[in-house]
Amino acid sequence: MNEDSMKEVLRKAEVLIEALPYIQRFNRKIIVVKYGGSAMVDETLKRHVIQDVTLLKLVGFKPIIVHGGGKEISRWVGKSGMEPVFVNGLRRTDEATMEIAEMVLNKVNKSLVSLVQELGVNAVGISGKDGGLLKVRKKYADGEDIGFVGEITDVSPKILYDLLEKDFLPIVCPVGMDDHFCSYNINADDAACAIARAVKAEKLAFLTDIEGVYRDPAKKETLISELSADEAQKLIGDGFIGGGMLPKLSNCIDAVSNGVSRVHILDGRIAHCLLLEIFTNKGIGTAILGDKETRYYHE
Repeated sequence: MNEDSMKEVLRKAEVLIEALPYIQRFNRKIIVVKYGGSAMVDETLKRHVIQDVTLLKLVGFKPIIVHGGGKEISRWVGKSGMEPVFVNGLRRTDEATMEIAEMVLNKVNKSLVSLVQELGVNAVGISGKDGGLLKVRKKYADGEDIGFVGEITDVSPKILYDLLEKDFLPIVCPVGMDDHFCSYNINADDAACAIARAVKAEKLAFLTDIEGVYRDPAKKETLISELSADEAQKLIGDGFIGGGMLPKLSNCIDAVSNGVSRVHILDGRIAHCLLLEIFTNKGIGTAILGDKETRYYHE
């Protein structure tokens, strides 16, 4: 073996050794991955995400995937001759749109199951309706009726525990039922956060189309690697957070305030972002920590 080949082998060994303490710490722990954004529509990125989650499963983690499908739903709504309508950032979902949304989400769900199975791990795709996982009530946008959009009122995680116990990887699409057994579309971020709280997940990872949380979004060097829930709340209060990051960061704070140890905001456009964040000392996104958590990154 020549010198360059030896250096490459040693570099790979160093990467594995760096991952060891994280594998030890999170072995047999539940990790919820909210899968959305560009990583859902780019086939190469999609395969990278599924490879990451499958690897987590094979090294002893207990991952649960919660996925969205907003872009695909909009595409199929357009194909059917209807125009997507949004009210305060929320899709107005009439009966016809809800039928399309549920069909599309189930299609996406089973495609992800196929990708996981292809990599040798048993997966089961479910919706929030299965086993009464997600119970909802009608959600309003500033008092305006937006149709069959649900707000989660209760999570019954027994079906997830049963699947994890039998060594399956659960893949959940965000559809739930109300007390009258009507179907409702649910924001995937909200569904992932509620599920992570219910199962007391060790980690919740949001795959997004942004690099993480910035003190100043105009300055890439202000990316924050780690912050506590209190620090995150202060950023919101001081007006540093706006747009789509505001509800996402609020979800993160809610999760760590309700038993989730760490929440990660990651750029899903980066290949293998999950592995880079979870298994390396530096990481690549932003981690929001619970009060009792110690920091990983020391600079």
